[in-house]
Amino acid sequence: MHGTSSDTTTGSSTTSDAGRIVLLTTSHRVAPGLLSWQAWEALRGADAVLCADAAHPQLPYVKDAGVEVTLATAPLAARDLVDRCADGGRTVVVLATAEGDRRLTDGLATLAGSGREQMPSLELLPGSYDLPGARLLDLVQVMDRIRRECPWTSRRTHEDLAKYAIEEAYELVEAIETGDRAELREELGDVLLQVVFHSRIAEEAPGEAGEDAEDAEDAGPFSIDDVAGGIVEKLIHRHPHIFGDESASTPEEVREIWLRKKGEAKRRASVTDGVPVGQPGLALAAKLGSRVRTAGLDVPVPTGRGIGYELLALALRAEASGEDPEAALRAAARAYRAAIRSTEGLEGLEGPDRP
Repeated sequence: MHGTSSDTTTGSSTTSDAGRIVLLTTSHRVAPGLLSWQAWEALRGADAVLCADAAHPQLPYVKDAGVEVTLATAPLAARDLVDRCADGGRTVVVLATAEGDRRLTDGLATLAGSGREQMPSLELLPGSYDLPGARLLDLVQVMDRIRRECPWTSRRTHEDLAKYAIEEAYELVEAIETGDRAELREELGDVLLQVVFHSRIAEEAPGEAGEDAEDAEDAGPFSIDDVAGGIVEKLIHRHPHIFGDESASTPEEVREIWLRKKGEAKRRASVTDGVPVGQPGLALAAKLGSRVRTAGLDVPVPTGRGIGYELLALALRAEASGEDPEAALRAAARAYRAAIRSTEGLEGLEGPDRP
């Protein structure tokens, strides 16, 4: 707020003669010193800059810029700030702590609401802003601390966690298929945790060089930044119609570019390379069928006695028609589950503890 304003609820008023209080907030997710132009203008033009946190990350940079900061020996009090501003209509900038100085803001609200004070203008000035994805930095920091201090988390290995990645992926699929948005949000977080957890473990010790490792660096430690950097490079490489000179106007053209770029990067000897055989059987059959169809190979479908060959043929037929056999079977299984519960007289009830 600037100039003169009136609070019709409390009857209090603020005028330029009463000065100005600026609460300058900053984000710990943005590198210290990277403040907005408005923030630097406020700091340089202030009659006084106060801070109640001697360890505030912005202090060294503000001081290097020639701005004098007074460190408070006690929590900042609203009454003191109002009195400082009243002395000649001064401007006081408060470099807010990470906790937000709740006591101070509550005190200012109380004074303004009393109707008996000539209040300075009050301004909340964000000095730096969180960019999209900023909370991911918090997740990395929290995971780092838990890895160091938690007796269970600190002992986990990639092998210990492998089963959880599978479980969380299935729970995510279920949330998608049931259309539960709240559950979807939670399960996406659980899947993200697996990525961050494994990346944190990978920082600590080099793995063993596998047959596909081109050099020793491929087997060494890596971090979440390496993981993110790798997928960024992959996305840019496989979207030349966005980041390069190629063009694509249909989903089919995009898919052709993706497969071509993927083939250039992988240089696989067989279309089956990279298909995990440990995945569920229907998904495995469909993936193999997709690879064969995309490559234009004429591969006869094995025949034999037994339900396995019948399921293989069904999975390949579903994939060729554009249907996911795993999703189709899950949908049918849910219908079967509902029929079972209906027969048991439990239709509409969920949970093992329900009668």
